[in-house]
Amino acid sequence: MDIGTVTFLIIGTMATLLILGVPLAFVSGAIAVVLAVSQFGLNALFIVGSRTVDFLDSFALIAVPMFVLMASIMERSGVAKDLYHAFHVWAGSVRGGIGVVTTGVAVLLGATTGIIGGEIVLLGLIALPQMLKLSYDRKLAIGTITAGGSLGTMIPPSIILIFYGLTAEVSISHLFLATLVPGLMLASFYVAYILIRCGLNPDLGPPLPPEERDMPLLEKLSLFKGVALPMAVAGGVLVSIYAGFASITESAALGAFGAAIAAWVRNEFSFAMLNDVLIQALRTCGMVFWLVFGTNALIGVYNLMGGITFASNMLAGVSQEPAIILAVMIGVFVLLGFFIDWIGILFLTMPIFLPVLTQLGYDPIWFGIVFNLSMQIAYLTPPFGPACFYLKGAAGNTLELSEIFAAQWPFIGLQILALIIVVMWPGLSLWLPQLVYG
Repeated sequence: MDIGTVTFLIIGTMATLLILGVPLAFVSGAIAVVLAVSQFGLNALFIVGSRTVDFLDSFALIAVPMFVLMASIMERSGVAKDLYHAFHVWAGSVRGGIGVVTTGVAVLLGATTGIIGGEIVLLGLIALPQMLKLSYDRKLAIGTITAGGSLGTMIPPSIILIFYGLTAEVSISHLFLATLVPGLMLASFYVAYILIRCGLNPDLGPPLPPEERDMPLLEKLSLFKGVALPMAVAGGVLVSIYAGFASITESAALGAFGAAIAAWVRNEFSFAMLNDVLIQALRTCGMVFWLVFGTNALIGVYNLMGGITFASNMLAGVSQEPAIILAVMIGVFVLLGFFIDWIGILFLTMPIFLPVLTQLGYDPIWFGIVFNLSMQIAYLTPPFGPACFYLKGAAGNTLELSEIFAAQWPFIGLQILALIIVVMWPGLSLWLPQLVYG
């Protein structure tokens, strides 16, 4: 059987099994085993195992469970609630101010987590009731939480960029710096949209009642004392990475330890909490690593069959114009995002896309940011739209899933705009790493 037929059989089988609800990790792993045995015999199963071991042998991979543990501790220690309360009394007098605060808190939480699920659930529990109580437009409130909560992967430390850096074999520190400006730009788009909409129609985002926002200046400033240490921990992690004081892995471990100290200072730390966050971190990492195992094994067997070369040549044959090939790649990201998670998309596409990309002269650091922005769109788009399901889980019967999906389109438009800007002007994401590292 020729490699072209095998390729389409793999795609068809994966699509069928995913539609039937089989998890991607088991789909890709099972296909890898069947291909290995049918094409190369039972001894080929050692290849499947060796690829997994080779990937797990990366020292930088230890950063993932450490950052997840840091995020879990921050989530359980009440930082989000205190952050939201501290900011909302300052911006509460502005039309749409609570929406702006929600976006700002999402950015700050992104610096402590790097994972969207926890952020959106926290914002859904804290910010959504407040906005609905103030009679905010429901679609505006929903979209602000899902889009803002998804910013966690655009603000370092980002788990997506750690896995991308390991796959593309590029500096994770460079990736963290490269994503800062596009991430803050996207957040500013959300803020501008909220302020413009509420400025044109004040009923969409009423200000806080005077009794909730009027308090002495010293009392307003004192609201930040509870979040100063956790934010200092997050800032210290990033500074240690950028300044070269510690590696990504060492900084992640220090961040997890610092988060535990911050929780203890806030009187939130207990052995019951530690047990819960360890279990949560184990479940999160287990899910991610199973996806890595399955997709990595499939790509390894497919590569042995000559599939990577076939797919790369087919992609390169789409057009002689690099811009068109790049557009096809981005289109594949967005299309796959309708159905599967980012980790599956990353490991299924990057072994094929990256060789073509480097031949075309594109920078892999910049391409990592393009991929990350593409995943921002995937987080919000049905039918998969993980951000929407996270919010539904937090809101319960307060919101209908159809209502949540309907609220995403203006924010998806802003994401597409940010993606176009980064594609058109690569220097927007590359100038900061070049400035710091030369």
